[in-house]
Amino acid sequence: MARIVLALLAGLVFGAGIAVSGMINPAKVLNFFDLAGSWDPSLAFVMGGALIVTAVGYRFVLRRPRPLLDEAFHLPTARRIDLPLVSGAAVFGIGWGITGFCPGGAVPALGLGQPSALVFVGSMLAGIALARFVRGGLAGRARSRAA
Repeated sequence: MARIVLALLAGLVFGAGIAVSGMINPAKVLNFFDLAGSWDPSLAFVMGGALIVTAVGYRFVLRRPRPLLDEAFHLPTARRIDLPLVSGAAVFGIGWGITGFCPGGAVPALGLGQPSALVFVGSMLAGIALARFVRGGLAGRARSRAA
């Protein structure tokens, strides 16, 4: 139960930070990307602040032998830059640049009842389902060729 409560609390703090920083406002995000026009550098400070807090937090937390509510830390082990990583990053960046939403900003915006966030989150979930379907089909095809 403590795990669920702490996860909820962390999500609320994250969502509040996203809302206060303006990252749930697609116009503000799109202005950040508009370098030749009405550029708004404030999100660079938000992201820089987040990176500093994360770097300090990681150094502090990872000194512990294990997390408070789990048996071990679950850190990524992959170090390779491959096609799924690059294509996923590209799709993320293109989607963020077109809509002004990323998943971290869209979910709190959804909670605030923004209709454009509903369209974004619905499209995002459909894209995730399509990617899983395609990946499963490709894996099945690879297995049948190997057999």
